[in-house]
Amino acid sequence: MTHLAFDGGQSALRLRVLPSGVVAEGPGHTHSSNSLQATLDAVRLTAAKADLPGGEPIEVVALGLTGFPADPATARELARGIAEILQATEVRLTQDMVTAHSGALPGGYGVVVAAGTGLVCLAVDRDGSWHKIDGHGYLFGDAGSAFAIGRAGLVAVQRARDGRGPATILADTELDPISLYGAPTIVDDIARFAPAVLRAAAATDPVAQGILSCAVADVAETITTAVSRLAGREPVPVACVGGLFAGAGDQFTEPLRAALPQRAQLTEVAGNSLDGAARLATEPPGPYADLLVIHR
Repeated sequence: MTHLAFDGGQSALRLRVLPSGVVAEGPGHTHSSNSLQATLDAVRLTAAKADLPGGEPIEVVALGLTGFPADPATARELARGIAEILQATEVRLTQDMVTAHSGALPGGYGVVVAAGTGLVCLAVDRDGSWHKIDGHGYLFGDAGSAFAIGRAGLVAVQRARDGRGPATILADTELDPISLYGAPTIVDDIARFAPAVLRAAAATDPVAQGILSCAVADVAETITTAVSRLAGREPVPVACVGGLFAGAGDQFTEPLRAALPQRAQLTEVAGNSLDGAARLATEPPGPYADLLVIHR
């Protein structure tokens, strides 16, 4: 039997075929084409790239998607459409924060912050109850995300060029932020400026250091809120996953550690979101059962 695991972010949709381990990558979620059909097309294209074994039935497909529909009826329709495209016996559809949590903390208890282009935090208690913190999108949330850092950096670029703000080496970029208006991938494009901000902060640019400090404070606030939602007073494992943390390393995690309450214990990540999707595709849902839309 073949199982499929999908991890869908704003940069790419990744697929792992189980048990073979074959991987493929397709287009990610874009806010300008936030539609059920766009997601189905991305799943179809990614599956085609994986060259799935012909004639073998697909038993379970698990997907964690950034573009997970908020409307339950639409989510069920999406799951049904994916089952038809892949000829799958069962589809388990959920938000990308769930696959991130499943991959990072296999035990199921604790807090996971997933920070890439966007940012979302999921706290799962020992009784299976869960709490989502942030993940409200680039307009109304995602505090401390790569998008938030990139946007703050580009604002600093424009302010410096205008003479309204302090000088910064960020303004040396050849990028014209105004050119990003109208781009279908504008959210991802802005997030891609975050590494430049982190490099400038490491070079002791005061403006970039200020942006980094604000991002750390925002993420610390999110984690603190999540930990406070879990019962008891015992230490809570906190895993930080995603491209932002991977790229920033100790530059981000060390000041973050210092800003967290004692109960929050930063923990080594066991695996990534694709590992989590693979776990959801091959094991019982466990503590994530209430977070899945299942089509059979």
